[in-house]
Amino acid sequence: MGARDTLINGLDPSRQAALARLWQVLPAMRLVGGCVRDLLADRPIADIDLATPEPPEQVMERLRAYGAHVVATGLQHGTVTAVLDGAPYEITTLRRDMETDGRHAVVRWTQDWQADAQRRDFTINAMSVDQAGVLYDYFGGQADLAAGHVRFVGAPALRIKEDALRILRFFRFYGRYGHGAPDQQAVQAITCGVALLDGLSVERIWMELRRILAGPNVAAILRLMDSTGVLARILPEGHTLDRCVRLLDDGAPANALLRLAGLTMHTAAVARRLKLSRAETGALAALSRAAPLPDVSMSEVALRRLVAEEPADVLAGRIWLHQAAQPRTAEEKATFAQLRHRVCGLTVPAFPVAGRDVLAMGGQAGPEVGRIVGLVRQWWLDGGCHADAQACRAQIALYLGTKAAQS
Repeated sequence: MGARDTLINGLDPSRQAALARLWQVLPAMRLVGGCVRDLLADRPIADIDLATPEPPEQVMERLRAYGAHVVATGLQHGTVTAVLDGAPYEITTLRRDMETDGRHAVVRWTQDWQADAQRRDFTINAMSVDQAGVLYDYFGGQADLAAGHVRFVGAPALRIKEDALRILRFFRFYGRYGHGAPDQQAVQAITCGVALLDGLSVERIWMELRRILAGPNVAAILRLMDSTGVLARILPEGHTLDRCVRLLDDGAPANALLRLAGLTMHTAAVARRLKLSRAETGALAALSRAAPLPDVSMSEVALRRLVAEEPADVLAGRIWLHQAAQPRTAEEKATFAQLRHRVCGLTVPAFPVAGRDVLAMGGQAGPEVGRIVGLVRQWWLDGGCHADAQACRAQIALYLGTKAAQS
């Protein structure tokens, strides 16, 4: 296929210019993997992956001679990064897998493009394009992409044995690019090889699960993961698939943490085991917290108090989860939607004073400052968060005066 105009020209001009410079140095280099797939699918290009038959040391030598900034980002895997105009371009030497243990591979450099493509996971990720715009497709990836068929390169069981993360990658790519029935050979191999997931690091599992949950067609993908035994394997604490599906069907935002909160009742244990970041753990805990939930009958004052205590998107997330806890009528769903609209439409009230105000008014530094700020804040909340700074300072003066009188 000599369709340069329909592929390489699908990139933005700055990337085309950078590639033209790289091809001056490495004329045998090709675009590989996901960028080729997404150019063919006319989807946005996130990263550009490049491959070349020259060994990494020679790649670095040529690039430096050309004047490019070069970083040895993964020499053991044959990967170097060229930085052009501040943008990184990863270039990897063609490889063969010599040994695999389900997580890592011992590789050997090769000049055989088909051998390098053979080690990739799916046919839609195994294509490459040279500088003339010629597409190289050794395993029918273009036809599979057009048909919505996510298919392993070669024997699915072997590909999974080489790296068990490919089980989860199958679901992610099927959610994004697949349609129709899933590949039955892939499904069978995943079902038989599900125990191999136990050998993966929890960080890698969460990386893929997060992408699955944030992606499209999540309900169908989660059902397929459940039927193959994958969901129970990666969430041994238990899952609430029906609740999550209701959450998805109701149109909740495409937020991975919200969807994870809908998928399990054991969010704290899941966050610990999967080693979520501190920010992710906090967000998941906030969504799952057993706290007062906004009610449609609440006054504006009561709602303002809630929004002052927690972000509106967290409160809206809890409303979504409460709605999904059981099947709802259309009328009930409309009521929940009205409540979310009210919560998200409120201006977030800001508490207008702080500890420095207490000190400026004669308070003594120490725990008493925090206590007075807490008392004034509670007074401010009880009043619907309407009191301004002057009124709050008057309360500070009142508490300071009371304390002085007591002493």
